[in-house]
Amino acid sequence: MSANTALQAEAHAGAPVAAAATAPHVNIAAYKFITFDDTEAMRPQYQDICARLGLKGTILLTPEGINMFLSGPRANIDEFLAWVRSDARFADLEVKESLSSEQSHKRMLVKIKKEIITMRMPLIKPEEGRAPFVEAHTLKRWLDNGVDDQGKPVVMVDTRNDFEVDVGTFDNTVDYRIKKFTEFPDLIAAHKDDFEGKTVVTFCTGGIRCEKAAIHMQNIGYDNVYQLEGGILKYFEEVGGAHYTGDCFVFDYRTALNPQLQPTETVQCFVCRAVVTPRQQLAPEYVYEKSCPACYQG
Repeated sequence: MSANTALQAEAHAGAPVAAAATAPHVNIAAYKFITFDDTEAMRPQYQDICARLGLKGTILLTPEGINMFLSGPRANIDEFLAWVRSDARFADLEVKESLSSEQSHKRMLVKIKKEIITMRMPLIKPEEGRAPFVEAHTLKRWLDNGVDDQGKPVVMVDTRNDFEVDVGTFDNTVDYRIKKFTEFPDLIAAHKDDFEGKTVVTFCTGGIRCEKAAIHMQNIGYDNVYQLEGGILKYFEEVGGAHYTGDCFVFDYRTALNPQLQPTETVQCFVCRAVVTPRQQLAPEYVYEKSCPACYQG
């Protein structure tokens, strides 16, 4: 992911970002946990159709399923999704969408990986059974009331890395300041007693990390744990930014989306990759493409 993009240059110069309503590109995020044992054979097919349709982004093919972030014109995205869903394994693939004036990625990569998201917990297999999930409208009602439908206090647990959380998160969330997702299992096990008698909702950007996290928490004895269905992006899509402060970090050139799923002026430092908020960009240490408050040497 590059911070040196046309959109960020425009934001730095104060140029307005095009309204989503006139945006010609559709950005999709989708994943599914399913046995996928022919990744080597399927990789060139995914490469070929993406090249033919001019799509940009990243697709991960793994033995435990598929994960994708893609951008392109509506008709091309629709044709690609129809092709993917023609494979019976992915016939019910669900997709989250946002719009932008440019493609949200600058190149197309189809990679073969060991896991959709690295957790190094081989006994966690979402394909064999998900943890309970809560949909956006239900979660909003719980957060409005402060309790779930059984009257138990609701606690939000962020499963993302610390720099993502700093861009925005749910109000009063539990944030363990993890640097990588592999740290989460031990941390959540060590704090199990903190959640006694409470309902825990795990969340992440699009649903992958919180799906694995919730299963792990069930496996180690958490009684009332849910995953936020579709993650923050689906929550934004369905209910907006209620009970959420800030924006949502995304792994593409847009850097962050607001609750209206529009790109913001948050950027990543060209030098050190740190997230730089609009307020931080006002600091003298922030020099476009040269330094930011995190890496400024004086």
